[in-house]
Amino acid sequence: MSKEPLTIVFVGATGSVGRLAITEALRQGHTARALVRNERRARTLDDRAQVIVGDLTRPETLTAAVDGVDAMIFTHGAPYGSSDLEAVDYSGVRNILTALDGRRARIALMTAIGVTARADYYDWKRRNERLVRASGNPYAIVRPGWFDYNDKNQLQITLLQGDTRHAGNSSDGVIARH
Repeated sequence: MSKEPLTIVFVGATGSVGRLAITEALRQGHTARALVRNERRARTLDDRAQVIVGDLTRPETLTAAVDGVDAMIFTHGAPYGSSDLEAVDYSGVRNILTALDGRRARIALMTAIGVTARADYYDWKRRNERLVRASGNPYAIVRPGWFDYNDKNQLQITLLQGDTRHAGNSSDGVIARH
C-alpha cells in the first residue's frame, strides 16, 4: 500500500477476508470505510472503521461509500451456488464503479481461483474482472487459492501468473485467510 494515508472503501467488509483487510489497513494508518448492508453485522469490525450502509444491488445507496475514496478493495461475493451471482458479483462491481462517476481510485478485486473455467459461478466473477480492467483505474486482481487448508504455521504466499489450476481442491494452492 501507499506510504500516504488513503481513504479505502471495503466492499465485503463484514466477510472473513474483508474484516481482516480492514484491520490491516487501519494498522497501516489508512482510513477504512466499510460498506455494509446490515449495520448490526458491522459490530464485528474494528471500532475505528467508518461504517456506511449501502446495498450493492441498489446503486442509489452507494454514493456516500465512494465519495472521496482513494482506493477500493472488493472481497465480496455471493455464496457458491447462489442465484445472486449476477446481482452481487457482477452488478455490484458495476454499481460501485458507476457511483465513482468518473473519479479515479485504485482497485483491488478478489475473485476466485479457477475463474477462467466455464461455469455460471465463474462467469460472473470473470465479467466483474473485465469491468475493473475497462474502468481505466489502476487495479490488481487477486484469484486466491483455497483458504485455510494449510498448516497453522504455513504463512507463505506463492504467487503464480495465470489461472491454470482447476483441481477444485487444496492442490490448486492454499493461503491463510489472514
